[in-house]
Amino acid sequence: MSTEQNEYTMLFKIVIIGDTYVGKTNILSRYISNEFDPNSNSTIGVELTTKTYNFDNNDVKVQIWDTAGQEKYRSITSSYYKGAQGCLLVYDITKKKSFDNIDKWYSELKSNSDEKIYTMLLGNKSDLEENREVSIEEAEKKAKNFNIAFMETSAYNGNNINKAFNELINNVYQNNKHAFNQEIKVILKDKGVEIPQENNEENKKDSNWCCI
Repeated sequence: MSTEQNEYTMLFKIVIIGDTYVGKTNILSRYISNEFDPNSNSTIGVELTTKTYNFDNNDVKVQIWDTAGQEKYRSITSSYYKGAQGCLLVYDITKKKSFDNIDKWYSELKSNSDEKIYTMLLGNKSDLEENREVSIEEAEKKAKNFNIAFMETSAYNGNNINKAFNELINNVYQNNKHAFNQEIKVILKDKGVEIPQENNEENKKDSNWCCI
């Protein structure tokens, strides 16, 4: 096993999707390096950033994929959805069209990713309230219809950026840690390590609640 592989015990993949110029690249830049570039160019294809976290004494490496929003790159970026456990679905609160296109992005996501992917709808550029074209109520309704989380952010001033990523990544971990723990048990068992049996008496009681 390589040194790089030993640096973490779990690996997750996050994708950021949405129309071009909604601020995806600056959202990521604000989160990773606390920087904002008003002259940043639109992403060509896909750009990858990694960050390491620690959950329950597990070193978790997260790959964050910033995808291009232009139509000409859609055939390239769609393949990067596969294997993703989390997604930030971004629109610009000052551009109604970017919000209307969320339906198309969400449909593409569901067609190319695991059904258990944890998704959050982000309304970016909340600092431009005077130019708002999408109300919070509209966005909340759409998120509710999709059964996903919702938050407004500003890459410009950093509002809710860390909160959005932390909530997303924490939920990704919670949704996947059980499967990871089961994989570890299988590996240990194959190596002849005896795994203590869990006390499931309470679980048995709970599982029979309907029949009492």
